[in-house]
Amino acid sequence: MSSAVANDRAREGLAMLDALPAGSGRGATLTALGKALAFPDAGEGARIARILFAGVLGLELVQVVASPETPLSGDERARLRAAAARCLAGEPPGRVLGRRAFWGMEFRLGPETLEPRPDTETLVEAALTRLGAQRAGQPLRLLDLGTGTGCILIALLNELPRAFGVGVDLAPGAAMIARDNARDNDVGGRSAFVTGDWATAIGAAPFDLVVSNPPYIESHSLAGLDAGVRLHDPVLALDGGPDGLAPYRLLAPEAMRLLRPGGVAAFEVGAGQAADVAALMRAAGFAATQVTADLAGVMRVVSGARP
Repeated sequence: MSSAVANDRAREGLAMLDALPAGSGRGATLTALGKALAFPDAGEGARIARILFAGVLGLELVQVVASPETPLSGDERARLRAAAARCLAGEPPGRVLGRRAFWGMEFRLGPETLEPRPDTETLVEAALTRLGAQRAGQPLRLLDLGTGTGCILIALLNELPRAFGVGVDLAPGAAMIARDNARDNDVGGRSAFVTGDWATAIGAAPFDLVVSNPPYIESHSLAGLDAGVRLHDPVLALDGGPDGLAPYRLLAPEAMRLLRPGGVAAFEVGAGQAADVAALMRAAGFAATQVTADLAGVMRVVSGARP
């Protein structure tokens, strides 16, 4: 879509909102907002409208349905319009709101953090499965390399009540955001976040689980990414080098070094990368490598155990 068409669409969308009579109710406003955001997908417009209602006004759909005639104040309408304008300009709703849901929790975002994606929940699920129910109640040590918002580590700590986790990120702002997210989600006392170059920031203390969602997009493909990703997610969290595999060549041997015998490593991978990453893990000494698909059927996670 050209910038001229996008600008026209944004003006049309905002005009729909501006045409609502003063004192319009929640229901009418939500409907109008969904239509304003509907190009090119009406269902997506309605979904984003619900996200903005919840994030900007604190109103969930059930509250709107329960009292659709309750009018919005001028301030509420203005805040919704400002959020809609940013979405219509191509900014993802999570960036507009400054937070994103993941694993049933809310996570703050920052300029140096990748926005959490539903696909990454597959990494959490795969890691928990590899650990097994018998180990879930043990005092495990977890390590998240390239932690970003901390969403992976915090989700794991939420499921492993006796575990302690360490998150590492090269970006100082990301480590600060992750620390705040851990505190907000009640695991601040069982976590620590370090600024550093992945595993080189960590000594030889053994871990039971090492996880990572590293950059895995081929450098030459970055320019073709959706604008919402290309313009708003940090390149540091996206660029995986010429073939997208550069981070895994570092991760596999470092994870092996940092794991105790019997420990597990689990990495998120891009579409079509699972076989190559599994081979890198086996070359580093990992045994029992497994591949886990996400809900779309994409081979999304590769895991293995240190013998």
